[in-house]
Amino acid sequence: MRIGILGGTFNPIHIGHLILAEEAFSKLKLDKVIFIPTYLPPHKDVEGKIKPKDRLKMVGLAVEDNPAFECSSLEIDSRKMSYSVDTLKELKVKYGEDNQLYMITGSDLLKDLFSWKDVNEIFKMSKFIVANRPGYPVEDVPDGVETVVITPIEISSEDIRRRLKEGRSIRYLVPEKVRQYIISRGLYK
Repeated sequence: MRIGILGGTFNPIHIGHLILAEEAFSKLKLDKVIFIPTYLPPHKDVEGKIKPKDRLKMVGLAVEDNPAFECSSLEIDSRKMSYSVDTLKELKVKYGEDNQLYMITGSDLLKDLFSWKDVNEIFKMSKFIVANRPGYPVEDVPDGVETVVITPIEISSEDIRRRLKEGRSIRYLVPEKVRQYIISRGLYK
């Protein structure tokens, strides 16, 4: 199997994440894409004091209608700092060496790639894929990193959080089930 891995805080998940996953799924001829929300990300704070279980629930709601997508609680269940290398090791055990893992990230993370824990191990355990993201050109791509061009969607979780704090609409920026969850729980106020 060819398995895409899309990790992140997903704070909250939005249609840009879903479009990235859908286009990577198609262009890389993947069998499935697993969304893995982080428990504690090593490179940034989780803004808005949103509980990991709420971020996990929103991801689950966002992907439940797509049979090619899956939501994993692997990193949240660990209740510790989330490092991609550790997650990949666990996924290799779960799925076996015969399956190819594709670690998918946005071009916004390219500049910090070599600050990741054991990044060379990550390259050995997976095909590392960088997708274009508006405002972050895909340049100076290291050896061993592949690129995929996706439809540029200029949406960010940061903007969604700001809109919610200001009492503005996020309709059509996130899946409707996610929007309803955010409203019902009073998140990001």
